Amino acid sequence: MPRENYQRRLDGLRASVVDMSDLVIERYAAAIDAAETGDDDLAREVIEGDHEVNERYLAVEDDCTELLALQQPVAGDLRLVTASFKISTDLERVADLATNLAGYGAAEGGLHPAVDFRELADLAGEMVADAVAAYETDDPSACRAIAARDDDLDDRCRRASEAVIRDLLEADRERVTTGADDDATDQLAAALDEVSRSLLAIREIERVGDHAVNIAARALYMAENDDELIY
Repeated sequence: MPRENYQRRLDGLRASVVDMSDLVIERYAAAIDAAETGDDDLAREVIEGDHEVNERYLAVEDDCTELLALQQPVAGDLRLVTASFKISTDLERVADLATNLAGYGAAEGGLHPAVDFRELADLAGEMVADAVAAYETDDPSACRAIAARDDDLDDRCRRASEAVIRDLLEADRERVTTGADDDATDQLAAALDEVSRSLLAIREIERVGDHAVNIAARALYMAENDDELIY
């Protein structure tokens, strides 16, 4: 393959990953809307639309495989191809987490009101978008900044989980103090379901942040042959 066409294929691969990220972030934002509002139709749209993300992922995988098999790239080109494959894998998993989040929020009872899920989810989503931008522009400093931001997200998720559990314990303590009746027991069972969904949602948001760090790590390795964030 002439060098010009080969470079065009590499540029096209990077563009395909960025396009895939746009779709994933769009679906993730819709999932958060569904989780926050309890919109069943929107949740179903996110869940049923996951196949489109999977198709984009498979197309990127095919491009990477063909470039590796036919062009045998080396050095920076090889890092671009391998990083693109790894990043597309993380994006596909973010999309899977989005379908989970949409389902939690659309379930009867929704998510716990004591936690600002929108704030947590937006932080994680911004990290993913910024990590992909760092990959697109070869920005090592942005990669390192995203890894640092993940510590803040983890801390916020931990405090959110504690707030949800604390609220449940207080509700149970009040039930015991006032004397349990059937209505109070049913209310506690409903609260427990809500807490379980909320804790799962917090965990999924934290995992979205982890995938953002993975993307940043691969982008950094691609740009500078630096594996500090990978390990």
